[in-house]
This record gives sequence, C-alpha cells and structure tokens, in this order.
Amino acid sequence: MKTEEEMDSFQLLEEKIDSLIKFINTIKKEKESLMEKTNTQERKILDLSGEVEYLKTSRDQAKQRIEALLEKIEQLDI
Repeated sequence: MKTEEEMDSFQLLEEKIDSLIKFINTIKKEKESLMEKTNTQERKILDLSGEVEYLKTSRDQAKQRIEALLEKIEQLDI
C-alpha cells in the first residue's frame, strides 16, 4: 500500500509541477506582450516629444516674425 500512496504523491507532485510550468509560461507570454506594448508607447512618446519640440520652435519663429513686423509698423510713424 505504501507504494500506491507514494505513486499518488508522485502523481500529485507531477501535476503541480505541470501546473506551475503552465503558469510560468503564461506569465512569460504576458511579460513579452507588456514589453512590446511598453516599447510601442515609448516610441510614441518619443515621436510626440519631437512633435512638441517642432511646434515650440515654429511658435517661437512665428512670434519673432510678428515682433519684427510690429517693429516695422512702429517705424512707419502712423
């Protein structure tokens, strides 16, 4: 009888190990998916940061042009 109990214990251990392996594989897949999403979001952030910098530069250039035009208008002495 002891051998039958040992076999049941080994079978139970094997099932738990199999379950653990499946769980680990699931977690690994989720980690890979999250890493891909993170990389995608980081690329988007970089793109948006570049766009913000471009818009700031464009705004500053427009401001300088407007100031230059206002100075020309002031020089007309109207």
